Amino acid sequence: MSTYSIKDLERLTGIKAHTIRIWEKRYGIVDPSRTDSNIRWYTDADLKRLLNVSILNRHGFKISRIASLTNQQINQKIMEVVKPESDYLSQIESLIVSMIELNEDRFEKILNQSIIKIGFEETLYYVVYPFFEKIGLLWQTGSINPAQEHFISNLIRMKLCVAIDSLPAVTQHDAKKMILFLPEWELHEIGLLTYYYIARKHGIKVFYLGQNVPFQDLVSVGQTVQPDILATYFVSAISNDEMKKYLDDMASCFSKQHILISGIQAAHIDFEVSDYTKLISSASAFKQFVKTIV
Repeated sequence: MSTYSIKDLERLTGIKAHTIRIWEKRYGIVDPSRTDSNIRWYTDADLKRLLNVSILNRHGFKISRIASLTNQQINQKIMEVVKPESDYLSQIESLIVSMIELNEDRFEKILNQSIIKIGFEETLYYVVYPFFEKIGLLWQTGSINPAQEHFISNLIRMKLCVAIDSLPAVTQHDAKKMILFLPEWELHEIGLLTYYYIARKHGIKVFYLGQNVPFQDLVSVGQTVQPDILATYFVSAISNDEMKKYLDDMASCFSKQHILISGIQAAHIDFEVSDYTKLISSASAFKQFVKTIV
């Protein structure tokens, strides 16, 4: 079982901490435990309930009414109001609940409904990628149970791998070439696999190196492949100094290639990067970049 601070709940549910406290006091929506120093902490069950409450409240249900419903009634109402073609935030929140419950059936139902309604690629842009951005926040703060994250990551990884395998091979001799990799301390590859799917679908020849790639091995592959683009992800904790050195080394070794960086850590850098280094903030932004170079 994971434990969460009220700030964790705020980040995951979008409900302000002040509002959560009011809902606790007035309606008993959740009943947190407290540390010896009187600091609130919450369980998986509390997070799941708040996510469900958030979905119904966003669809016009008053908190007083939601508070009177059983958990079974709340789940039924959610299935009635969530629309896969438009309500992406509710789908993301439902995926988080699936992760907490280790509920593969619920996960499959949510994702398959979205794929049927809006297609696999749009589901990646608007549901899967933002979902893992939220999970990355919890990973960064150490609040998430690694087993839960691994469970849901592997389910999505399998879907991505099947989708990538279904795409035709890129055989054009003049196709742009891209190396996708994670640094040697980094293991979170769902975002990278998302980029693999998008790049290959748009006619880029991808060399996927995956997790935990030593820098010298990256350089060696780069000398052989001579890529046009390199793309990587930074999720695990790393200091600004360490990241600056890493990106400076990349810019030195790959001075004529585009270097794309993504992830929570990359989003918060406070130093200048080379002219060829570009921060990619979302799967949609990656797609837009790809379309400019093919």
